[in-house]
Amino acid sequence: MKKIILTGGGTAGHVTPNIALVPRLKEAGYEVEYIGSYNGMEKELVENAGLKYYGISSGKFRRYFSLKNFTDPFRVIKGYFEAKKLMKELQPDVLFSKGGFVSVPVVMAAHSAKVPTIIHESDMTPGLANKIAIKFASKVCHTFPETGKYVGKKGVFTGSPIRAELYEGDKNVAMKMCDFDSTKPILLVTGGSLGAKKVNDAIREALPELLKDFQIAHLCGKEKYDKSLEGTKGYAQFEYISSEMKDFFAMADIIVSRAGSNSICEIAALAKPNVLIPLSAKVSRGDQILNANSFEKQGLSVVIDEDTMTTSTLVKAINEVYNNRAKYVDAMKKSDFGNGINNIIDLITSIN
Repeated sequence: MKKIILTGGGTAGHVTPNIALVPRLKEAGYEVEYIGSYNGMEKELVENAGLKYYGISSGKFRRYFSLKNFTDPFRVIKGYFEAKKLMKELQPDVLFSKGGFVSVPVVMAAHSAKVPTIIHESDMTPGLANKIAIKFASKVCHTFPETGKYVGKKGVFTGSPIRAELYEGDKNVAMKMCDFDSTKPILLVTGGSLGAKKVNDAIREALPELLKDFQIAHLCGKEKYDKSLEGTKGYAQFEYISSEMKDFFAMADIIVSRAGSNSICEIAALAKPNVLIPLSAKVSRGDQILNANSFEKQGLSVVIDEDTMTTSTLVKAINEVYNNRAKYVDAMKKSDFGNGINNIIDLITSIN
């Protein structure tokens, strides 16, 4: 039996696409194991998926000043030697990396051990971790066709791996969790696995207007739960949803979301009308803005600029999308954001 090691972490977006590949990898005859950080959020997600997990030391690559910038390189170096030792012990036939800071020492160690490595880049332009890792990779999968010009001859346009389970949601499970009924359409708000303060604040300020027409399920992120809103009729908030996410997607009539590539590809694959609020370029490299603008140009989404967003513009955008939902659903069904799993599995099986 061949063995594949998966790596990636830091946010759920660097983990769930890996997990989406697991059933098909096992069908193809691979033993699947995972390398992540010691105590990153990926550890729980991976272990819940039933995979053997190995933790290594990791550090974050920052574009801003932090005292940790002086210590994290040593953590990365330690992680590299730990990953190198694991490569020798586990003897994988191939490594598949979804990115995030923990993946860099793993990719470097695999290259050192002459293990073929495939990287997947979700965003239109590669993030810092993948920029470093690309030089050590055999192939680079990407979600947006435009990404090819940034990754060169190693690039392979595959699309994004969408979890099969997302198509099997039961909206009644989510409605029961939220204590919702069928009297009003349901708005799902998600800022990603870590939450989004500006999105949370804007939604909560708009609650008096939005609750007139919608019931709202709000995935607000870790430690961003607002106790003062407990008991608000038609409003349910959760720090994070994992196994029931498919049920929340099934329940949603419209979605407000950040514009991380994995999230918006899932939204498009499920043909859910949506409003995107990409993370501001003031606090990011602007990848979400590029992702969102691409979707808006294709007629799949309406995009709001976080820096100029008001309660009024948010409510207006939500109502506009919901009232014209058939147009957006039709555009998403005609687009090709369904399932990149087949393309990625074909690439993995052909490389070793």
